[in-house]
Amino acid sequence: MTDAAVAVHGLKKDYGKVEAVKGVDFDVAPGEVFGFLGPNGAGKTTTISMLCTLVNPTGGSATVAGYDVVRQRDEVRRNIGLVFQDPTLDGYLSAEQNLRFHAELYGVPKSVVGDRIRQVMEMVALWDRKDAKVMTFSGGMKRRLEIARGLLHSPRVLFLDEPTVGLDPQTRSAIWGYINQLRLLEDITIFMTTHYMDEAEYCDRIAIIDHGEVVVIDSPEALKASIGKDRVQIHTADDAAAIRALHDEFGLEAAVHEGAVTFAVASGEEFVPRLFAELGMPIRSVSVSRPSLDDVFMNYTGSTIRDAEEGAESGGRAWMRAMARR
Repeated sequence: MTDAAVAVHGLKKDYGKVEAVKGVDFDVAPGEVFGFLGPNGAGKTTTISMLCTLVNPTGGSATVAGYDVVRQRDEVRRNIGLVFQDPTLDGYLSAEQNLRFHAELYGVPKSVVGDRIRQVMEMVALWDRKDAKVMTFSGGMKRRLEIARGLLHSPRVLFLDEPTVGLDPQTRSAIWGYINQLRLLEDITIFMTTHYMDEAEYCDRIAIIDHGEVVVIDSPEALKASIGKDRVQIHTADDAAAIRALHDEFGLEAAVHEGAVTFAVASGEEFVPRLFAELGMPIRSVSVSRPSLDDVFMNYTGSTIRDAEEGAESGGRAWMRAMARR
């Protein structure tokens, strides 16, 4: 047994020659909201699948709620809730029928099922729609119902795999309002994956994962404070020349990220006048921003999440073209 809600040591998953997860280590404290932040394809879902006993690890070990994910799979499953990235509700059943089916699968005593269903549905503000078929629900309502379903059997750890993917910003904010409420009402640990920077801000601690490796772990504020520099982005007629001039004139390392020449300096607003005076080439526009989680990600991985995802998508398309030519 372990005091950590989730304890991971050297956890690995290989698919042939592809290393999806490369020996990650981390612990999640009881009652913590812990986030895996990284682009699509970084290894987030593979890790969560191993912790939820859906995929067997290639190496290493992990415990969830004190139980080994390989040797004690049934005990792990009884103590976790899981909200998948893709919807898994039955649209032809009512909201309440979906939850009753889940309660039967998990062996929730019939004497408490009715009260528990009402409790979790009220928690996500869906009790008035309990008799409506799920196919009539909006995307946000379906996600809230899935969260209620994940809570129904009173798990010790709730896993949320990209809980708000595909939802508009207003609905995403509302979902997190409900998640924060349930954290106060339920004695529960929350483990989530996301590639949304604003969503990661809700976490107590974040593990940045890239190419199957955990790069750094800390609170959002501590991670941003570790950067200590502002991000400056400029648009010019010649990005390559601007990058050379920044290096030659100011000793700065710059690169093109998200369509702009990007670099970091200690005091961005104070540096901008020097930039216009000394760069030696026209600047079309300039923006300065305080350190963000995207800056943290770029500092530790060398790219922004958007750049990383675009690279993964182009790599995937190239692989598909190569397979098609065979």
